[in-house]
Amino acid sequence: MKDFQVMGVLNVTPDSFSDGGQFVGLEAAMQQVDAMIEQQVDWIDVGGESTRPGAASVSVDEELERVIPIIKAIKANYPEQNISIDTSKPEVMEAAIMAGANMINDVNALQADGAIEVAVKHDVLVCLMHKKGTPQDMQDQPEYDDVVQAVLDFFDERVEACLSYGMDADNIILDPGIGFGKTLEHNLQLLQHTATFKQMGFPVLIGVSRKSMFQQLLNRPVDQRLAGSLAVAQFAYLQGADYFRVHDVAETRDVLETSRALIGASND
Repeated sequence: MKDFQVMGVLNVTPDSFSDGGQFVGLEAAMQQVDAMIEQQVDWIDVGGESTRPGAASVSVDEELERVIPIIKAIKANYPEQNISIDTSKPEVMEAAIMAGANMINDVNALQADGAIEVAVKHDVLVCLMHKKGTPQDMQDQPEYDDVVQAVLDFFDERVEACLSYGMDADNIILDPGIGFGKTLEHNLQLLQHTATFKQMGFPVLIGVSRKSMFQQLLNRPVDQRLAGSLAVAQFAYLQGADYFRVHDVAETRDVLETSRALIGASND
């Protein structure tokens, strides 16, 4: 029976699309951490800069001020908890790892100068995500000749770059970047080809929780997208996805545990 990892989103930002402002401040953030750990979260993904379409960039210092105290607090209260740092800045990666993070989740796939070196130096897991453009322009009519092939080619290039710096292949996770410079049709094509990305030989992370594709598909506002998010999580799991970055930890775990039991029962 196939295993899975549930990654709980913890945005300590004022402007993230789903939970912006809810967990700004150490006390509010730790209450959410406590809740996710009670729900058996595998990873807590701490982010200090929104990557939603149209989001403004923040300085290194501001991002550090947002994420480092919460990472230290998580490790102080839950020393064994796995933590990923959602950032594209090498300075933030380095400081977060020193504070206790053990994965880099980078929407820019370690393309910033020095980013790969930080990951190799500390021998941590890395999630390489595909996106087209920047948060400011990525949803301005994105076009591809073949979106699946474009993402595969991008992964080939980024994996080769990481391995050439001496990164352990076992540290690499791939994320096709649902919603990052893609139309609804692109997103659906990528999800339908989850198994294709798995064939590259690396774990695959899927992050679709509460995203705008469910506004387009179902005409649902952010706080009513759980059912759609769970449907995609189950579909991706059955296609071979390994990591699931979500806002709703307990519900996602229930769906994946049930799916795993059904797979096991069908193979008995």
